[in-house]
Amino acid sequence: MPIVRRCASHPQSCLALLSLLTVLPARLPAQSAPQSGDGDTGMSMAGLYGAYGMQREASGTSWQPDTTPLDGSHSMQGQWMTMLHGYLDVLYDDQGGPRGATETISTSMLMFMARRQLTDGAFGVHLMISAEPTMGASGYPLLFQTGETANGSVPLIDRQHPHNLLMEAAATYSRDLTAASSVFIYAGPAGEPALGPTTFMHRLSGMDNPEAPITHHWLDSTHVTFGVVTAGYVWRDFKLDASAFNGREPDQHRYDIELRGLDSYSARLSWNPAAVLSMQVSSGRLASPEQLEPNVAVRRTTASVSYNAPLPGEWWQTTLAWGHNSPSAGLSSSGWLIESAMKMTAAQTVFARAERVAKDELFLPGTALNGENFTVEKLSVGYIYDFLHLEALAVGVGGLASSYSFPAALNATYGYRPTSWMLFVRARL
Repeated sequence: MPIVRRCASHPQSCLALLSLLTVLPARLPAQSAPQSGDGDTGMSMAGLYGAYGMQREASGTSWQPDTTPLDGSHSMQGQWMTMLHGYLDVLYDDQGGPRGATETISTSMLMFMARRQLTDGAFGVHLMISAEPTMGASGYPLLFQTGETANGSVPLIDRQHPHNLLMEAAATYSRDLTAASSVFIYAGPAGEPALGPTTFMHRLSGMDNPEAPITHHWLDSTHVTFGVVTAGYVWRDFKLDASAFNGREPDQHRYDIELRGLDSYSARLSWNPAAVLSMQVSSGRLASPEQLEPNVAVRRTTASVSYNAPLPGEWWQTTLAWGHNSPSAGLSSSGWLIESAMKMTAAQTVFARAERVAKDELFLPGTALNGENFTVEKLSVGYIYDFLHLEALAVGVGGLASSYSFPAALNATYGYRPTSWMLFVRARL
């Protein structure tokens, strides 16, 4: 099988994170948790930024529904509460049509978080790494994906870039003002500003889907930013946070840290009106986000809502998100995403994602159709079966299939209604 051959010839990319995951400490027995109206919210663990449960916190300083399960491996080390969470996917990727390609690749993420309670607040640490740079700067085939570059001279088209070795390294400090309010700061050389919904790889509605959304650069592409400072205020179920950050997206050198001035800014208002709901609206100005267009700034505006329905012993989460990019030069465009995942049993999960986005980067600069907007629609449906549980580690096999709709003007380039599919093995905490 291609996956077996790939792992035999590249054990460092396929097994590096798996070897880390298999030696992680076991999940602690569940503690009694507060009820939040709609069911069990998971372990009774305090959040980093305010007087609420950690189940509410997601990537960066973003929020998710309070009923979201708290995955990963947790432990108490003296006054420190620690958490390890991560995944390793080994995929056979077949993207259809004339522009498609077939490759066996791996994607991965390993995240460490620690929290220490203080007299009137909390101190925290975030660290996240990825082994994706081992697959090469051009990443993996993904029809209609655009953004960033593999060589510093031409953009990536129909490929998803790999994430950097260092994805997050940030510290947090919060101070309670009253029993219902707090202020906080989040800062580090690598992190996520207050812009957009929870990042796709951390959203419960999307994390079982091994491919990145083609709306990624309309919603959450700033989730790896080299230089960020965020300040925020929490009152009950509301949070207002604002960031100053480096707006430049990572370049093709995936092992380094590309610190620049904090030339960009954003603000986000989040609201959890019920335990099963989380909403956000955000806007920001990204100065020179694209390496190949250094004189172009982008105004990005997003809105999203996530709903998590606790099922008997399991869950069903759905996210609806919208993003709009308005560059200082070129065409404005919007992207829509709706995705859903349902854990039907302890071993079986089904997931789906539908997207609609206007793409103007499907052709290289200097070609006839470069800069013209084409509305692309994509539907992906998948399933994963976790056949092995080793304490906190779950190992499963799955697959997904994707279909597309686009203007007839693209038929000559992409073929008529191409289909794509992936088969994968996953290990996840």
